[in-house]
This record gives sequence, structure tokens and C-alpha cells, in this order.
Amino acid sequence: MLVIGEKVNIMSKTIGPAMKNREAGPIQEMARRQVEGGANILDVNLGPATKGGPEMMEYVVQVVQEAVPDTRLCLDTMNPEAMEAGLRVCKLQPVINSTSAERARLETYLPMAKRYDAEIIGLAMTEAGVSRDANERVEAAMIIMAAMAEFDVPLDRLYLDPLLLPVGVAQQQAVEATEAINMFGMLNDPPLKTVVGLSNIYNGCPEHVKSPMAAALLALLIPAGLSAAIMDPNDELQMAVVEQDMSVLSADDTMAKSIAVLKNETLYCDSYLD
Repeated sequence: MLVIGEKVNIMSKTIGPAMKNREAGPIQEMARRQVEGGANILDVNLGPATKGGPEMMEYVVQVVQEAVPDTRLCLDTMNPEAMEAGLRVCKLQPVINSTSAERARLETYLPMAKRYDAEIIGLAMTEAGVSRDANERVEAAMIIMAAMAEFDVPLDRLYLDPLLLPVGVAQQQAVEATEAINMFGMLNDPPLKTVVGLSNIYNGCPEHVKSPMAAALLALLIPAGLSAAIMDPNDELQMAVVEQDMSVLSADDTMAKSIAVLKNETLYCDSYLD
């Protein structure tokens, strides 16, 4: 499974100021640390990038590539101009994070994927918002697949993301996402690649819950056919799931409780591990 490191992010208290002030040191240190932890690809997340987005994206891509020249990048921004600026300077095949099934986004990002030979993450959501169940996720995926053909982007460059809301908001979402990944595998031969952003599941949760919740989600999704995850490659428990390191997993008593919550067998509350 591909590990996409999530920590070169404008929202970080250390990396955000470094991006804005053009300080290469903290950005490059974080890039190296994630690759050493096991990241295969690094997500470069500029968020909205409304102020000087193209220039910032170009700068960050270049300094990250200097630090880890053999590592591919996943460019993450809501600013199409910033996205294209980053794609232009990527030396290895990039990943676009992301489109959805919304027509405007497909028309914006699929031509970029074609032009820059990029892979692309497709979020299983439409103009109506996050899909309610696995069936709606599959419907959104099929819209994205049809658009890939329309814009002449090969399906083997697509990563489908079932997209899920935080466990504290919609606990059933993890079950639906697991089923959706199973169903995505039946849409094409060979099966399409899949990805999930692990932090989505624990947004709003207390700090001590985040690692076991993300690890538990991985433990559910990998057997369902997950191909990649945007995650913390320096988190021991999450990486233990990826690497099936039983010496770590067997010593941890939070996984079973977290899996029970995600499978909707136990009602979530912030103190569920107590």
C-alpha cells in the first residue's frame, strides 16, 4: 500500500509560516522525516492558496524536491492556478489532489491530468455534498470514470476516494466507506486504485484518540482493497498496520475499541478509550 505523507501542510504551526516566509529549512526537514518514516509520496497542501498561490506552490514543490529528489508529490490546493504552477515544476509524475464528480471540477482538473501526465484523486461526492452511503459513492465514482474517458485520461491514473465525515459527526460513514471500496473494485478490470485521507475520520476528536482511530480505519480498509492512504508516516501505530507489524499491534489495547466504534458496534464518545 502506498503511504502519502500528509505533513507538508499550510495548516501546520511550523510548516505554514515557513511556506509563507519562504523558509526552506522546516519544509525540507519535514519532507525528509516523512520519507524516512516510510512515505512513498508526499502531499503538498496549500489549502485555498488565495494569496500568491502559484508562486508559493512553485516554491514549495521546488524545495521539497531538493530535499527528497526521488519522491513523488501529491499537490493539494483549491486554487487551480496554484495547482498548475506546481504541476509545471514537478520532476516526477505528480498526483492531483483532487477532483470530485462536480462538472466544474472535472473540467478544470482532468485536462491538467492529461497535460502533465498526472495521476488524480477522485472524491466520491457530487454537487449535493458527501455521499450518504456506498451506493451514492459508486454513482459519483462512475461519473468520474466517464469523465476520465471523455478527457482521455487513462483509468489507471485514477485513485477513488470514498470520502468520509468525522466519526463524531457521522459514525456510520466508516462502514459505508469500507463497502464503497469493496464496490469500487468491481467497477473495472483491473480494479481501480483507491485512497483515503485518514485525518478526516478523527477531525474534532481529542488528541489521544487520533492515532488509534486512524490505525483502526486502515485495518478496516486495507482488506477491503485500499491502495493508498494520506496519513502520518511517523505514527508508529498507523505504520504498524501498513507493515503488519504484530509486535506493535499485539501490544496495543486501543485498536479493538476503535474498530468497534468504526464498525458501529459501540457508540462514539470522546472518552471511549477510558
